[in-house]
Amino acid sequence: MDSRNAETLVEEAIFEFTMGGHDKALALIAEALAADPDSFPAWHAKAEIHFDRRELDAALEAGDRAAAISPDDVHIHTTLSRVWMERGDKTKAEHHGTRARVLGWKDQLKENPGPSGF
Repeated sequence: MDSRNAETLVEEAIFEFTMGGHDKALALIAEALAADPDSFPAWHAKAEIHFDRRELDAALEAGDRAAAISPDDVHIHTTLSRVWMERGDKTKAEHHGTRARVLGWKDQLKENPGPSGF
């Protein structure tokens, strides 16, 4: 592998994905994960790419790995909700959708805590 780090590889993969190069994007993600097996952005991107290809088992596996690395990330729970909904499991989809909303509200409260004393 050349001197590109996992972050750079993920950025390149996302670009390839947006341009329709799913296979190239997954190859770059594989390189990123070889460089950093705990790269949350790589696992999340992998989940999204597989979801777009309707490879739901692979999307779920990658999404679960991402959630294990960063369990309080709003975006991964949104991704997992979409995957479970597509698989037809409304209960699990709602679980992750609710988790994403709660985490989003927490983020909003951090940014705008409201009047003093509350």
